[in-house]
Amino acid sequence: MAGIGISIRNLYKIFGSNPDAYIDAVKAGMTKAELNEKHSHVLGLKDINIDMPGGGIQVVMGLSGSGKSTLIRHINRLIDPTAGEVIVGDEDVVKMNEAQLREFRRHKTAMVFQKFALLPHRTVLENTVYGLEIQGLPREEQEKQARRWISRVGLDGFEDNYPNQLSGGMQQRVGLARALTNDAPILLMDEAFSALDPLIRMDMQTVLLDLQKEIRKTVVFITHDLDEALRLGDRIAILRDGEVVQQGTKQEIVLRPADEYISSFVREVNRGRVISVDMVMAPLSGEPKGMPILTGTVLEIAAKKMTDSNVPEAHVTDASGAVLGKLAINEVISAMVTPVDHETAAA
Repeated sequence: MAGIGISIRNLYKIFGSNPDAYIDAVKAGMTKAELNEKHSHVLGLKDINIDMPGGGIQVVMGLSGSGKSTLIRHINRLIDPTAGEVIVGDEDVVKMNEAQLREFRRHKTAMVFQKFALLPHRTVLENTVYGLEIQGLPREEQEKQARRWISRVGLDGFEDNYPNQLSGGMQQRVGLARALTNDAPILLMDEAFSALDPLIRMDMQTVLLDLQKEIRKTVVFITHDLDEALRLGDRIAILRDGEVVQQGTKQEIVLRPADEYISSFVREVNRGRVISVDMVMAPLSGEPKGMPILTGTVLEIAAKKMTDSNVPEAHVTDASGAVLGKLAINEVISAMVTPVDHETAAA
């Protein structure tokens, strides 16, 4: 089932015994610190507005305590908001009654957790069919779908193993297979790979990206790691203290950080592996020169192709060969260099 869009509008979450009493004060400008000090309530989310296009990977990134895990739990209403809307397709999840919410969770969303959340007394196959059991599908159909996704995540031959017989990376593959078996259009992944060793983590990122080319789910991926966000995200929203400080494509965030907080995140990024030629190409006047470079090619690869061919200019084309713009090698190399922070340099 292909992904569907999610629109989060004016979302607030206040934790405490009487959150409704303070929502107007927060909207009027009361800070997180003031709310906590004066009223012993905690501001979890403040005026969140994010549009998540269907079929893409939306990364929500932030440090511990930024509100990112609170946010993802509003999408399937594991947490109720104090105010705001969570529009999935054309339905507001916030307004659903208990029966509607139960059906929504069963058929529209699936979740992959940081700690795997596998049932230890069930085999790989039995864990994978769990969601379909709840949906009431015939056993033959349950197993057919489960075996397909077990194979797709690379666990052929492990169907009868128990979680304690698997490595951490293999357990997370089971969690991913279980989520995909449900065939829900929305896949919620809360720090799904952060408990894994770095090499296994990269492997799981590759698995997800390869699968996404086929399944085109709407994936909401929570992480505290910028490299992971830049590798996975079609769009990225960065949270701090419960507020969105910047959102956009990974290229927009790397090229145009909104403030010093974002700049500190992206300062050490390898820009050549993130920024594409589309961001630095210029309008073409006259006939195209040099070699063709396909739209979407990252600068590092474009620079290598141009230097290997010893050409100072190239032209960017789409898949059909239509020319979109021109590219100069000096502009490519310049865009790959992180700008100097003059205040840091002076210090």
